[in-house]
Amino acid sequence: MTSKTSEPSSSDGEVYAVGDELPPSTGEVLGSIEPHVFSNPRQTSTVPCLITCDYNTGNTIYLVTFLAAELPGGLISKKVGPFRYTPTIIITWGVLSALQVLMNSRASFWAFRALLGLVQGGFIPEMVLYLSYFYKNNELPFKLSIFYTVIPVTQIHGALLAAGFLEMRGVLGWAGWQWLFLIEGLICVVIGLVSFFVMPPSVTEPARAFRRPDGTNKWWTEREEKILVNRTLRDDPTKGDMNNRTAVTFKGLWGALTNYDLWPIFIVGIFAWIPFQPTANYLSLILREMGYSVFESNMLTIPSYVIFAINVVGLGWLSERFNERSIIGSLSNVWMLPFFIALVSIPDTSSPWVRYVLITGINSIPYAHSILTAVYNMTYQIGSIIAANIYRDEDRPHYYTANRALIGLCVANILLFIGMKFYYIWRNRVLARRYAEASEAEKQTAIDMRFAH
Repeated sequence: MTSKTSEPSSSDGEVYAVGDELPPSTGEVLGSIEPHVFSNPRQTSTVPCLITCDYNTGNTIYLVTFLAAELPGGLISKKVGPFRYTPTIIITWGVLSALQVLMNSRASFWAFRALLGLVQGGFIPEMVLYLSYFYKNNELPFKLSIFYTVIPVTQIHGALLAAGFLEMRGVLGWAGWQWLFLIEGLICVVIGLVSFFVMPPSVTEPARAFRRPDGTNKWWTEREEKILVNRTLRDDPTKGDMNNRTAVTFKGLWGALTNYDLWPIFIVGIFAWIPFQPTANYLSLILREMGYSVFESNMLTIPSYVIFAINVVGLGWLSERFNERSIIGSLSNVWMLPFFIALVSIPDTSSPWVRYVLITGINSIPYAHSILTAVYNMTYQIGSIIAANIYRDEDRPHYYTANRALIGLCVANILLFIGMKFYYIWRNRVLARRYAEASEAEKQTAIDMRFAH
């Protein structure tokens, strides 16, 4: 196909689009390789109102469909096994990402956002569940922090790819964003195909690539497999209730939804991560409005992603080292609070570099996503939908009103984490007392469970 790729008008307020053709500013919202998208618009025109409106709508559509597919996707994965489901959906969204080169209108852009959300929903909870088969509960926070470094790493490579491929504007009659979608989509397809051969079904079932002709594992001996299984089951006996290809029943699902002990985690999932998302979603656009070029805007996003990745791993290590969840989790909002206060305090005439440093600080938050289930991740997506609509056109260019609201939310979130910790301390005391008062016969079948906080 061919696409008109004329340069935008020199007028900042002019919308450069012919008929229903997709403007470059909208088309360059990445179909990210990483399923938990921190979408970063790669703009080639200065059409702020058009960018904001279209991007808000596209991001909201993506998050709504992602949310709708979250639980069904997780349940399908639980039935067929992550080692089958994960490669399949990676290939599928890779194909969809590549097909985005065909977008030629806002409607097609929004349709692809909806399809990508439906395909990618469920990926994160299924991967967290998959990792739990191999590690003990106190080991998961650090392992998950490594998993979540994929987010900033993806954004770093995305910024570099965008800077390069957007310069291919006009090659074979294609726009730069079309080359970007095509290459990223093909990379996803390759990763999905490789995943079919390297993802083991379980500790005792080797992946195709690591399986001897007789079916035994190349990596572990039979004795080592038994050790790995026993250490996991001793840490959490409930992991032995079902294998990784057992469907979740409606009764079990309803039990999780109505378990009020999980509600504090779900409330945290909705609100705790809202404050950093508006600046993360709009970083490139904010930099463009501050006067930086397209190339400079893409390159200036990289430092925040590097610091973010370091903080994610660092917080995961701290959580595992001190066996602490709630207080470590609250550090993200403690980190952001002074940056937001500074953003709303500095005058309009402040240097763009001052604003850049403050926004980079917000986007570099210590991200603690160490407790994650399918339902929890759904609550996170609800928060993401809210976050996608906080920065509005009428609040441009410095978003003072929105940032003041985010200051209040940061304070509320810190109190929320502290309240959650006290709740689980109290619940653990109740559970310990009940177990101590149980008869010896009851203790034979009861599980002496405690909540990690």
